[in-house]
Amino acid sequence: MSRKQWLLVEAERWWDAARLRRRAGRTPEHFRIEAYGGHGGPAGVVVRGRVLDNPPPSEAVEGEGLGAAIRRSLGQFVTEELPGVPLRVTVGDAGVDTVTDREGYFRVELLPAHVGSPWERGTVELAGDYRGLTERYPTPVDVLVPEPDARFGVISDVDDTIIETGVQRVGEMLLQTFAGSALTRTPFEGAPELYRDLEDGRNPFFYVSSSPWNLHSFLTGFLRHRGFPIGPLLLRDLIGTREGRARKHERIEEVLALHPDLPFVLIGDSGEHDPQIYADIVRSHPGRVLAVYIREVRLDPGDGRVEQVTDAWDADVPFVLAADSDAVRRHAQSIGLL
Repeated sequence: MSRKQWLLVEAERWWDAARLRRRAGRTPEHFRIEAYGGHGGPAGVVVRGRVLDNPPPSEAVEGEGLGAAIRRSLGQFVTEELPGVPLRVTVGDAGVDTVTDREGYFRVELLPAHVGSPWERGTVELAGDYRGLTERYPTPVDVLVPEPDARFGVISDVDDTIIETGVQRVGEMLLQTFAGSALTRTPFEGAPELYRDLEDGRNPFFYVSSSPWNLHSFLTGFLRHRGFPIGPLLLRDLIGTREGRARKHERIEEVLALHPDLPFVLIGDSGEHDPQIYADIVRSHPGRVLAVYIREVRLDPGDGRVEQVTDAWDADVPFVLAADSDAVRRHAQSIGLL
């Protein structure tokens, strides 16, 4: 971790500790369990979420003003997380107790004997006393369970892979993050149609991104509004002690472990670390990856970063650097994915 990252983490810890001291013992005014969904099957199920003392974010509406969009976006980042909350998570015939961490997050693993596909509905609820709360606040959680006839799964990045973000242009990225909404943000041309055809009504999608969990609601709304296949969004803490690259690698490893009978297609972009991460996954999991697709979005396509990966590519797995969604479609058709 760099000194800058360390300073950010320490500043966040100091602020959280001061805030908790001020609010110690107070009954939360807007207690809310935010379920991030889950995924799994016979090998196990993982469910994630967070507990906050904030009203739920408002939904975007057509024609809303810039001020409304900015207020909603800022509200997603100004959170009052609740640590030490006792919870009960139930999926199918399995249940487990857990407690939120200092950032209000929880992650549990369950082993239900029976789960339905393609979705199993579970519940997260308060499991004991917490600062004077007496209700249980049962909150539904949707768990993706691949269909028995699924041919493969798709693991896709989000920023600059399906949604135009401008990660390499910091000012543009911040403007779009805070001034846009699930209704106004633009997908890459042809991406929704390509993803629906890859899904084919049975192949599961998993979205793995370095975006923070604060954007979970926004990204879910974007996927639904633009007609992308719905699947778990696996994100990261806003300010954590570990790099987003490491987190993304861990999320992909989790998906592969919980769905051992599925081969996968990996889709990302050339803007950051996807080529290197996907190359590591292909090498460490022989036979599990059918193809790797990288959307070309670099400001300087001649910087050599992708070429460092392709020059060392020794796997019998197609690696396609694609200019657009049509290029991915043509190759996917040629190898029988579509």
